Amino acid sequence: MKKTTKFVAMVAALTALNGFAFADEKGNEIMNKVADFKKPAYSVTDVYMILTDKNGTSDANGFREYGKEDGAKTYIVMDFKTGTNKGTRFLQITDDNGPDEKHIYLPALKSVRRVNSSEGSKAFMGSDASYDDLTTRDVSEDEHQYLRDEQKQVESGKTYDCYVIKEIPLDKKGTQYNYRMVWVDKETMYPIHTEMYDKNDKLIKVLEVLDIQKIQGYDMPMENKLTNVQTGHSTTLKIAKVVALDQEIPARYFTQNFLTTGK
Repeated sequence: MKKTTKFVAMVAALTALNGFAFADEKGNEIMNKVADFKKPAYSVTDVYMILTDKNGTSDANGFREYGKEDGAKTYIVMDFKTGTNKGTRFLQITDDNGPDEKHIYLPALKSVRRVNSSEGSKAFMGSDASYDDLTTRDVSEDEHQYLRDEQKQVESGKTYDCYVIKEIPLDKKGTQYNYRMVWVDKETMYPIHTEMYDKNDKLIKVLEVLDIQKIQGYDMPMENKLTNVQTGHSTTLKIAKVVALDQEIPARYFTQNFLTTGK
């Protein structure tokens, strides 16, 4: 079955959806359109990850991200070039027909290790995203409820005309969140605002798309911000440069050997 990535800040494109056995009809229709979001077969971007604490102190890390869509599998590689995470490399392989894989190279250890599912609640690279936030979920794992149409203004000041969807996990033991509220921009069918609620139904995180630009025919989220409202810490990801789209990337980039050597 098809899966979708919840942490869209990582610029990983949404994959196709199916099988909303528990979704209401309109929620089903909207989320299927979200799944059809047009994305390149290959992408190379230069991205800044900016970590900001509640006092406003920031730490910027720059990385080059490589992406590939290959049938049922989606590959994402992050190669950190600057900042405290310099030399770290991360590979995620999403498989519509099986579990995701995550591998990380830590320069201090000079080795690649697999990120286990038991580490899902841990922060990714000091960011506000956990490894579970990066993990793709089969859409049949959630109930999708259409609630209303609504104008939504994001932090950048831009206002979007949106559908509001409530996503409720069918098995709440398998997720950190009791439910998520998603605002889907009607023009691009991209989720531009997502609220994540903890096990006590308290808001814990907010993910906003601050800027979407059309580049080579693709609507691309150029700047995203994930905020932990309970700690005041935030993570901003900003695409500084779109290096290439739809230009084939050698297969070696999406291997553990690349994580080790950077070549």
